[in-house]
Parts: sequence; structure tokens; C-alpha cells
Amino acid sequence: MYAILDIETTGGKYNEEAITEIAIHRFDGHRVTDTFISLVNPEREIQPYVQKLTGISQKMVHTAPKFYQLAKRILEITQDSILVAHNAQFDYRILRTEFHRLGFDYQRKTLCTVDLSQRLIPEAESHSLGKLVRSLGIPLNNRHRANGDALATLKLFQVLMDRDTEKEILRETVRAEQHGELSTRQLRLVESVPLDTGVYYLFNRDRELIYLNSSRNMQAAVNQHFTRQDRSGHKLRKEIREVQFERTGGELMARLKAHVEVFDNRPAYNPPIQLERENSPEALHVNGITYSLNGKNLLLVDKGRNQGEQSAIWLQGPEVRGMGYYSLNHQINNIHILESLLTPVEQYEGALHVISEYLREKRIAKAIEF
Repeated sequence: MYAILDIETTGGKYNEEAITEIAIHRFDGHRVTDTFISLVNPEREIQPYVQKLTGISQKMVHTAPKFYQLAKRILEITQDSILVAHNAQFDYRILRTEFHRLGFDYQRKTLCTVDLSQRLIPEAESHSLGKLVRSLGIPLNNRHRANGDALATLKLFQVLMDRDTEKEILRETVRAEQHGELSTRQLRLVESVPLDTGVYYLFNRDRELIYLNSSRNMQAAVNQHFTRQDRSGHKLRKEIREVQFERTGGELMARLKAHVEVFDNRPAYNPPIQLERENSPEALHVNGITYSLNGKNLLLVDKGRNQGEQSAIWLQGPEVRGMGYYSLNHQINNIHILESLLTPVEQYEGALHVISEYLREKRIAKAIEF
């Protein structure tokens, strides 16, 4: 089931726009089974250039229902369907923004007819809605009004479905709920990152590292940077041009590595590290057991990046001496072996607190005291 959608908005600053008109046609692949069309009171000013483009004035929407009065109907007509729109990332973002203002996380799969037409009609002179439908002989009435554009998108979608005889391109073009707001470039960046635990790095167009962090699901974390609603997130998103990552296996290793590398690199968008003012802990609580840090060696062992490998963080007293990975074939029973296997770590402020806080919350594979 598909929900063919078009939205007109007030224009204005990113994520401050609001809907002025919406049209949705529920389509089962053969016929339209339900339709919803309405002007919407945006409760904010419509930008003059938008009024001129759409013909929707402040007076026209003054007595129209507000979004919260239409939200239930929009949920119902799009339920269990794929949202289809020309430049779907825009319409989906606007819808999600409106629902977000109501405290609701609206999620639907999406399909963009721009993406689909670029795959199925690559020879077209233009893939803008107006020029594309005219080239295909599809009538377009009431351009830049929600229902006029939605009906043209519906006819275009039917043409594209007919051209995709095996429906493979159609399936490939559908985006998951969490990817619907992304541009093609952003989606490519997100999909280049695995779902694994590790540290990810964001770079600008000059290949300067501007942000890094750890995550149990690096792809989901990077995706959130492209879909965050706040202004600081929007500012960072505009600068991202490249994403790199490093798998760490265990989450503790990821957190510690991120802490160390923020110290080393000071990326522009990472907040300053807030160091704990209290004294370093004299003991660590690992899997329900307390280990003293009074001059002893303690090895924190967790899962590695692949089978046959484990991660290790070496503490000598309250100091973090090394971190890295070792094969299960190695016998890590003395300091000389540790020094040869693990990467030395400088004494970074707050590193022991990162470890201590993690171990208060979660378990690791084991701790070895010697």
C-alpha cells in the first residue's frame, strides 16, 4: 500500500517551517482507495515568496484546521503504507517535524519519485516534477498546490511502476523509516558505516575532523546526526562530507578510545570534556567483584572485533597503561607480553572515570588480576 503525498509549507528557516496544505491519496497499486486534502493553519507567517508561488495566503488558512486537529486522520490514511512523494525527503521531514511538535515520533517507509525516475528514466532532460510530467504527457493542474502536485505524482508513479516490470528497482528505492529524511549523499554516507560497536569520525569538506563519538550501533548514530531537530545538529549536518569508523568489538573499548581521541584531536563540534572533580577511584567493581587499584595490575578483558580475538585494557594501579587486542592463542600472563601486544596509552585525565562509570552499568567478559 502506498500513500501518495504532497505538502505545501510556510517556508522560512530550517525546521521552523509549518504545513499550509496537504494532500494524500492512498493507493493500492491499482486504484486510489482513500483521499485526504486540506488547508492547514500553520500558526505562523507564510513567507511572501511562498504566498506568490502557491497562491496560499494568510487569509486562506486563518480558519483552516490546525495540524493537531488533522494528525489522527493523517496517521490513519498513511498507516501500513509507504509514503511516496516527489522529493520525499522534504515532505517526510516536514511531517515528522509537525508530529515531533506534538510529542509523537512519526515513522513511515518512503519512496522518492525523483530517485525512482532517475533510475528508470535516466535520459530525461530534467527530473523536476513539472518538466518530467510534461515530457511524459501527464497533465499537471494547480501547480504548487498540494492536490495538483499529488495527483501528478500519482500519475508519474503509475508510469514508473509500469516501466519497472520486475519491480526490483521499486523495492531497491524504498527507504527504511530512519532513512527517509536523508539526501542521496547523506544516505550513501550512512550506509557506508556498519551497524557494529565502535568509534565513528565526521569530517568536513577540507577533510578536517569535526566530530567523533562511540556507539553500540555506529550506523544508527551517524543517521541521527542527519535527522536531529535542533539547530546545533543542523549546523553540524551541513558540514559533514565524509564519515570514517573503527570497529572496537566491546563498548568499553569504544568509550575509552573515543575519550582518548577527543583529547588528542579536540574536534570542533565535540563539547569540552567535563572532568570529574572527585579523586580517582581506588577500586573498580567488575561483574560484582571489587578489585583494588593499589599498585596491582588489572586486565579488563572483553569481546574483540572478530572471533578468536579479545580486547584488553591494562591498568597498573590507577593508571591506564595500554589498550588493544590479542589472539586467544596468546598467554597474557606477564607484563612483557602485555607491553608487546597492547598500544601504550598516555595518562589522559578522566580515562579511569570513563572505565569506572561503564563498569557500574554493564558487565564485561572478565577481569584478570596479577
